[in-house]
Amino acid sequence: MRDLMFFLFQTADVTTGDTTTAAPSQNIVDIIVSGGWMGIANVLVLLILSFLALYIFIERFLTIGRAAKVDENFINNIRASVASGNIEGAKALCRATDTPTARMIEKGLLRIGKPLKDIDAAIENVGNLEVFKLEKNLSSLASISGAAPMIGFLGTVTGMILAFYSMSTQQNVTPAVLAAGIYQALITTAFGLVIGIFAFVGYNYLVAKVEKVIFQMEKTTIEFMDLLQEPSH
Repeated sequence: MRDLMFFLFQTADVTTGDTTTAAPSQNIVDIIVSGGWMGIANVLVLLILSFLALYIFIERFLTIGRAAKVDENFINNIRASVASGNIEGAKALCRATDTPTARMIEKGLLRIGKPLKDIDAAIENVGNLEVFKLEKNLSSLASISGAAPMIGFLGTVTGMILAFYSMSTQQNVTPAVLAAGIYQALITTAFGLVIGIFAFVGYNYLVAKVEKVIFQMEKTTIEFMDLLQEPSH
């Protein structure tokens, strides 16, 4: 127990081997810098990944959120316009509605007069493009969720190497001699895990939102195709 308390409250000057009381001014930046260029590189990479993951999540969250906002009366207005023969009005309504569903319906309206099979194929092609747009950068977020913890573990390895190197170069080995390397190892591991967890949860959350939008797109498309097959048309 005394050794553990000594480890927690003491640090060492690695260059001299003298044990001193931990300086209050020591902070996380000092610990990272003490890890050398490898430790600094690991932390910089993790910082870049953290900002990238945050940017992707916010950008996709806003984009998918806009795509999910579909007016409940949209398909009813399209039905009314088509029933009255106002195809141009229906097209104008689609152009005024900036959603994947509206763009799919507009493509179907442009194909009116052709076989239903061709209309359905045209709508499906537009739908595939819209889904691709919605899923943009989600694979990058998934990659970050796996890469960040691995880079954090790499920092653990380099930190332990530093700790053992310090131990090998000191005549009087104390827990304080190992502190810098162990601190670096724990910091990079924790940082990498936090980024990985955020990216993993964010990825799955966004995928669920995309699936909800796809369901809405399919539902509206079915309603539109049923509209075209009504006896009056």
